[in-house]
Amino acid sequence: MIVGIVGKPNTGKSTFFSATTLAPVEIGSYPFTTIKPNRGIAYVRSPCACKEFSLQDNPVNSICLDGIRLIPVELIDCAGLVPGAWQGRGLGNQFLDEIRRADALIHIIDASGATDSEGKLCKPGTHDPLEDVDFLETEITMWLAQILKRDWSKLVRTVESGKEDLPSLLEERLSGLAFKRSQIIEAARKTELSTEKPASWSEDDFIRFLDMLRSIAKPMLLAANKIDIEPAEENLERLKNLDHIVIPCCAEAELALRRAAEKKLIDYRPGDCNFNVLEPSKLTESQTKALQVVKEKVLLKFGSSGVQEAINMAFFRLLNMIVVYPVEDVEHLSDHQGRVLPDAYIIPYGTTARQFAYLIHTELGESFIYAVEAREKKRIGENYVLKDRDIISIVSAKRRI
Repeated sequence: MIVGIVGKPNTGKSTFFSATTLAPVEIGSYPFTTIKPNRGIAYVRSPCACKEFSLQDNPVNSICLDGIRLIPVELIDCAGLVPGAWQGRGLGNQFLDEIRRADALIHIIDASGATDSEGKLCKPGTHDPLEDVDFLETEITMWLAQILKRDWSKLVRTVESGKEDLPSLLEERLSGLAFKRSQIIEAARKTELSTEKPASWSEDDFIRFLDMLRSIAKPMLLAANKIDIEPAEENLERLKNLDHIVIPCCAEAELALRRAAEKKLIDYRPGDCNFNVLEPSKLTESQTKALQVVKEKVLLKFGSSGVQEAINMAFFRLLNMIVVYPVEDVEHLSDHQGRVLPDAYIIPYGTTARQFAYLIHTELGESFIYAVEAREKKRIGENYVLKDRDIISIVSAKRRI
């Protein structure tokens, strides 16, 4: 699963992306070998199972910091969007090419209203950030409409003749966007439109259907950025009235904290509500003041910078993901090399034990016999639906993990 970072220019999108992809510590290996320039690795934060079992773990594909497991995930930093992008204006074509790969979106909003609809700087409070939400959603919907209108009449005739059904045709037509048949059916149901009689749809029906499909297939949350600038708090309350998850956010603060932690000036983990200065003598007066402002205006006021929360919410809430630990030895919770809780996988809720085996290795899935759930030491079958923070050992005809 991939999450796209979207928004108009100058909202702090690049700062957000930089802050999330700055590794908290060096990590030896993770399941992404080639990352393009507009892609990066961020981390979801989850309580590590090592604390529950009072064990010293040996993470391999992820990181454990004082009982907090940081699991790598992939982000796409999409090009800044301006009105008319669906018609090719600005970097519209590049943005829309990037967004097709995203399974969910984090929309970086300038909550202070200090950038106009084009992303140009203006006096804080002079632009309404709610307009940016509507604008971005409209751009994506109209982009979908543009794609489908090319041969919509042909699709309608095929459906009306009884040769094929609309959900199957649309799934095939939108395959490059990873839209699923089930999502198309759900969009038609929620808009109360007949997929058997698309010829009866008006232009408004067509757009309404695509708008619903967009919201289902590309779920979005709002990161209300620049929350430390007036009148961001007032706008935050207005944004919360929209039908979206809204996270108060200060990407600049998070980036400053990550960089200070990287230089070992402070003790800070992504998503923490505070930090500890490790060596005050190494901080300049301006750095000390800046960190104090971050603490007072952001961390103590909002509980965190909001950046890590936005990443977590995107994967755990929008995409409904869970964390699962595969082990070989259920007694010691280790792999064949004796490493305790070496791997943590983030997978979609609803994944079965056998499907998880396939995710680890095709051979493991094909020769799956059963699995063992480590907490209760009970045997589970191939159709067992995994739960968040499950620890399981998979037994196959060829090997066990």
